[in-house]
Amino acid sequence: MFVSGFTIVRNAEKYDYPVVESIQSILPICDEIIVLVGQSEDNTLGLIQSIGSNKIKIYHSIWDDTLREGGTVLAVETDKAKNLISPEADWCFYIQADEVVNEVFYPNILEAMQTFKNNQKVEGLLFSYQHFFGNFNYVAKSRGFYRHEIRVIRNLPAIHSYRDAQGFRMAGKKLNVKKIKAEIFHYGWVRTPEIMKKKIKDFHQLWHSDQWIAAQEEAINDFDYSEISSLEVFKEKQPTCMEQRILNKNWDYQPRFKQKKVNLKHKCLFWIEQKTGYRIGEYKNYKLI
Repeated sequence: MFVSGFTIVRNAEKYDYPVVESIQSILPICDEIIVLVGQSEDNTLGLIQSIGSNKIKIYHSIWDDTLREGGTVLAVETDKAKNLISPEADWCFYIQADEVVNEVFYPNILEAMQTFKNNQKVEGLLFSYQHFFGNFNYVAKSRGFYRHEIRVIRNLPAIHSYRDAQGFRMAGKKLNVKKIKAEIFHYGWVRTPEIMKKKIKDFHQLWHSDQWIAAQEEAINDFDYSEISSLEVFKEKQPTCMEQRILNKNWDYQPRFKQKKVNLKHKCLFWIEQKTGYRIGEYKNYKLI
């Protein structure tokens, strides 16, 4: 069985992406990792080179910054990276620059890959998510954070990155997937408020026009970590590759919740989810088989 990892990255230092840890987290279960580095204003390339693994294959890309609707450029770049994968790959492991796999899940991931390797009905593997928020001590449990997404796909040319590269589709149709006992740790909301404000403001350029950004500038500049309705303390083990980053960057953060008007429907939906684990109306860009 041959497994190819792939990812895209740009301005990793500027926006404080844990991209080194992200790549390190899938190295043990991949035979190669394609890293497509976009034009950057910092030492992103040096960060990738510092990992020092012969499994890593670095390529370069120029992002089309005129693509400013729905995060399309992220899907375009993700497809570019996928197209560089070795033809002999059975599975393709997609990891974003702020996502990390805990090594405790390696056996489950490898077992699932091996089990479904020859079952062509299985087009991808579905992972659960932990969205860290504020710092490394808390995870978001609000309905606005997706709970599952595809991160391993079959090496088929017809499979493409979808919308803003959160997931995948094949010929416009949802992939048939198996849910596995493995989690992706997402650290996209673990940055100092100053860096987070800059990232949000700059990344709006991937979705919106200058006019829209200007109209929303006050809201963007007022960003703070109290804009969250539900958090839980994370009590499990963090990935080993994240330990040093956590020691260096786990800034003091105490949750503060703004009082918001929540309608009865939202309260009921949240209550049902807390009691049953079922999220009514959940966005699912996949078909479970």
